[in-house]
Amino acid sequence: MHFEARIEPLTGKLPKVSYRWDPETDILSVACKGTGKATGLNGTVDLEGGDGSFVVIDVAGGCIHGVDIVTWPDDIRTLDDLAIPEPAQDGRVVFPGRKSQPRVAAVEVDTALTVEKNQSESVLHIRVGRQRVATVIRVADLLLVEVDKNSRLAGLWFLDVPPFPNVEATA
Repeated sequence: MHFEARIEPLTGKLPKVSYRWDPETDILSVACKGTGKATGLNGTVDLEGGDGSFVVIDVAGGCIHGVDIVTWPDDIRTLDDLAIPEPAQDGRVVFPGRKSQPRVAAVEVDTALTVEKNQSESVLHIRVGRQRVATVIRVADLLLVEVDKNSRLAGLWFLDVPPFPNVEATA
């Protein structure tokens, strides 16, 4: 299943991203502050990989307010030369509400999920579905979103991700 993602011009300042790792569960939570107002879905877009991977995109007024990488995909690739794409523009990626189901608060999308990361794990790229040509939009200071020519979500880039906390086991 595919889900529409519209590119709109940015109004106001670029939102700020903050990251939080949960050391007990390996969940990476990404929060976007100052996303502005738009019209669209209020709820979540749940990306579910066939391998049990699970990424939740928190959406308010159609705009991304946060992302939780709940269960990491089996396919995680460490690349020496992971190049951050140059954004085509600063903007918003808006997930429209559905006229046929205006009260739907969660949309599940079954798709392949792949993670690419650099050696230091400070850059993470989640590819949604197969690799394809996409327009890259900077939607927040440390978050890039890829949208393909059919207005479908193609990927998410997380920049300057802090390291996973070293937690010593206590007996």
